[in-house]
Amino acid sequence: MEIFTLVTGVIYIILEIRQKNLMWVVGILTSVAAMVVFFRQGLYASFGLNTYYLVMSFIGIFQWSKDRRKLKGESPLDENSHSAEIHLNRLTPNALAISALITAGGIFLLSYLMKLLENPMSWIDSSIAVLSAVATWWLAKAYLEQWWIWILADLLSTIMCAVSGLWWMSALYAAYTISAIIGLSYWKRHGTYITDRRPQ
Repeated sequence: MEIFTLVTGVIYIILEIRQKNLMWVVGILTSVAAMVVFFRQGLYASFGLNTYYLVMSFIGIFQWSKDRRKLKGESPLDENSHSAEIHLNRLTPNALAISALITAGGIFLLSYLMKLLENPMSWIDSSIAVLSAVATWWLAKAYLEQWWIWILADLLSTIMCAVSGLWWMSALYAAYTISAIIGLSYWKRHGTYITDRRPQ
């Protein structure tokens, strides 16, 4: 199951960097597999996070299709024209403030809950879960800044999985970390903000 998660996870991050809607479909498979792995290991915050990923995958399909129509005026299923162009939305002060509150409060509350559930790595597991939840929300909204959160969350995940002896999962999150750095650069170079596009 770990190897399956690794393989689908690598496919996921390639599609994420290229901003393809198929990413969300692959994400559904990856999330289900990761849920099984983390539940067996007793890392319940990460299990819950992947349940959240599962839900966000369906939301992401809708949101990205909607944004592509706004940017290009094309069919939501058409991935061929302007395939190198990345659609972006600007991170608003309100979204940033809400995200900061959710992150701080979420880590505090979730780490307390994880301690009650005797999670062996309650603090780091909770931090990863909350940071990744916010990053996934930002990913669905196509905020460029989501990559910075992923870099931090993936580094923490790599450490947690290595300490837990989940070597395949650790390799996956190490690949995620590198891909997040690549993704940040790629989106900066190819990104177009929807609000900056003038009607033709």
